[in-house]
Amino acid sequence: MNTPWYKQFWPWFLIAVPIITLIMGGVLLKLAISTEDSLVVDDYYKEGKAINATLDKEIMARKRNITTELTVNDGRIALKFHSGIPQEGTALKLSFYHVTLEERDTSILLARDAQGVYRGSTEVSLDGKWRISLTPIDESWKIQNVVQLPYSGAIKFNP
Repeated sequence: MNTPWYKQFWPWFLIAVPIITLIMGGVLLKLAISTEDSLVVDDYYKEGKAINATLDKEIMARKRNITTELTVNDGRIALKFHSGIPQEGTALKLSFYHVTLEERDTSILLARDAQGVYRGSTEVSLDGKWRISLTPIDESWKIQNVVQLPYSGAIKFNP
């Protein structure tokens, strides 16, 4: 009347628990070894100094009273200054940083035309949420904003 142990439920359940644990441990170990820790920074002091330098550049843009309008239409970009027009150069660097996908990040060099409008173009699709950074070539000041594209009309792009 007694059935053999291998025909019962509980021995197989007790054997399955450590086997499943070993399999899941192996999967987690493989993920831990094969993925990159991109958010970990080795030198926090150096990163803190870089953040302070960035903040100083934004303060410099405020002191210069820079006010601009940014227009993005189908890869064509136009940036018009209302005040604080840079006198030292004719080109600006406009960087688009995607908020979640690093491989979509792109930088565009904007050149000033005869009307004083900075223009550039890109083949990359700029749909979605972006953190945009504007700096001159010498990086003496910086403006950053977060925008959702596509956007109809001009975006106030001020420090």
